[in-house]
Amino acid sequence: MAPSLRLHRPRTSLAGRTVLITGAARGIGAALARKAAARGARVALVGLEPELLARVADELGPEHLWVEADVTDAEALKAAVQRTVDTFGGLDIAVANAGIAPLTTVYTASAHALARTIEVNLIGSMLTAHAALPQVAERRGHILLVSSAAAFTVLPGMSAYCAAKAGLERFGDALRLEVAHRGVTVASAHPTWIDTDLVRDTDEALPTFAATRNRLPGPLGAFTSVEDCAEALVENLETRGRRVFVPRSVGMVAALRQVVTGALAEKLVMKISASQVPQLEQDIAALGGRQFGKNSVGNAAAAPRDPAA
Repeated sequence: MAPSLRLHRPRTSLAGRTVLITGAARGIGAALARKAAARGARVALVGLEPELLARVADELGPEHLWVEADVTDAEALKAAVQRTVDTFGGLDIAVANAGIAPLTTVYTASAHALARTIEVNLIGSMLTAHAALPQVAERRGHILLVSSAAAFTVLPGMSAYCAAKAGLERFGDALRLEVAHRGVTVASAHPTWIDTDLVRDTDEALPTFAATRNRLPGPLGAFTSVEDCAEALVENLETRGRRVFVPRSVGMVAALRQVVTGALAEKLVMKISASQVPQLEQDIAALGGRQFGKNSVGNAAAAPRDPAA
């Protein structure tokens, strides 16, 4: 029998380790916090919904911590990291999870909505890594950046989101090279459609988008529970691999990204988009100016902020 080419990474227990998670008030962040705590980690939950953060922290137990902070505020993130270190004595793992998804095309979007999507999903994750890195490096720890399958696939209505998530993947790949000599590992996670408020809000607000998503083939249309997604992410916190695909079959799409986004695939999608984008923009117009999901924190068009992804 031919030897297996699969690499078996050593597993590092989370017991006694400190994990900071942004966007931890709900969705993937809250579910991951529960999984990490169940494996013995001490968790610092960071986000913008204090009541929900406190509720999750209370559920986890008194040995855990929550901190209200906006991921686009470098000083607030620095303070959240410092409070985590002061409470637990250090920081082993940082998970940049907070994110938003606008309910717009570029044509229908405000400049603010486009910029805010990049600011939260890409810059917010970069700032999270930047704030956490000195402490994580002291413990030769791990950084997990929650990107998306949107890093290597495209759909109309997701322009800014795809740009942010693709940028986050490249940021993680470069960061991994920069910190390897410090013993720090860096991973990017690439879920497809996870059963979170973010996805449900988009489906509810934009029926045309939901119909398009439901017709996507194979792993591109796969819908995964938040529990299964969190299980894949917590495994990465122990194995410290460079990629997490949710579901695993998304890895094939990533490997074939030049085919998925190439000229031939674009021609096929273009024919569908020609009829669906006008319908999508009618859905957007019916929202009366609202550009983010109803569960986004501060979802008014003038000043939307980032929810827990």
